[in-house]
Amino acid sequence: MSIEKSKKVNKEIYKKIYAEIKKYNTIYLVRHIGPDPDAVASQIALKDSILETFPTKKVYAVGSSVSKFKYIGKLDKVNNFDYNKSLVITLDVPNMSRVDGLDLNNFKNIIKIDHHPFVEKFNDLEYIDEEACSTCEMLVDLINNTKLKMTSHIAKTLFIGIISDSNRFLFNPCTDRVLFKVADLVKKYKLNMQSIYEEIYSRPMSEVRLMGYIASNLKVTKNKFAYIILENDIVSSFNADASSASNMVNEFNNIEDFIVWMFVSKDQKNDLFKINLRSRGPIINELATKYNGGGHKFSSGARVKTKEELNDIIYDLDQLCYEYLKEKNKN
Repeated sequence: MSIEKSKKVNKEIYKKIYAEIKKYNTIYLVRHIGPDPDAVASQIALKDSILETFPTKKVYAVGSSVSKFKYIGKLDKVNNFDYNKSLVITLDVPNMSRVDGLDLNNFKNIIKIDHHPFVEKFNDLEYIDEEACSTCEMLVDLINNTKLKMTSHIAKTLFIGIISDSNRFLFNPCTDRVLFKVADLVKKYKLNMQSIYEEIYSRPMSEVRLMGYIASNLKVTKNKFAYIILENDIVSSFNADASSASNMVNEFNNIEDFIVWMFVSKDQKNDLFKINLRSRGPIINELATKYNGGGHKFSSGARVKTKEELNDIIYDLDQLCYEYLKEKNKN
């Protein structure tokens, strides 16, 4: 598809999404389980934009809250859903099983906005852009191409999502187009980049010490696969939490000794192992899907119930690295 044709298609999607938002008085915004800043920021930014544009609507950002991301905004607790007369907008989630906060099967009116590779269809109206670095980047386009309103606060929230999911523009896909969009947000809404970066990246010394522990205890195979299983008592001994520990996976992006790395933490509430995966070569999202997860080609997550399944994914990832290096050496 040519660039011009792609732009035309997107403009039609923007119009349709705006028309649906305008139509419904009650709107629920959801994202994936185990959220990252882009997932939360996309919920908060779109909620604020809809309410700025349509003050009388009821808009709820639904899902489990993460204390680490409270600086982005507050999520809503909803006990009773209006199934028949409401609209659900899913953000940053490609498959129904990973939606947090509600069961999509109960709703007829659904819009998907996502930058992950396609996994399954939710409904007829789906805005998917794998070339976007984040869902927040897609929302910048949606707002700029409709009558949805932007404010300085909304721009800041979108900026947080873009910076976080691209890891300061280090991760692919990251093109010139997102740099122009971010520059426009910074200029037009006078965003203080230094203070925003402090909000995103400032961390207590306890977490820095935990990072040191992780670096010292990562297991690295001969196939350049690295992994660590972070037991809760170890994490607690550093006065940190499992969520903070698992999110540290992005801090190990530039270590030459491994090409795929996995951080595992125990989710006590749901009695399962939460897995964060990153790669600098092998495609990992297909394997993540096999283990109740998914994501991007080089950035994914998974969840398993047993230590046997955990051992299985460790073996599979090591084999993935072996096959990748074998093919690379052949070429």
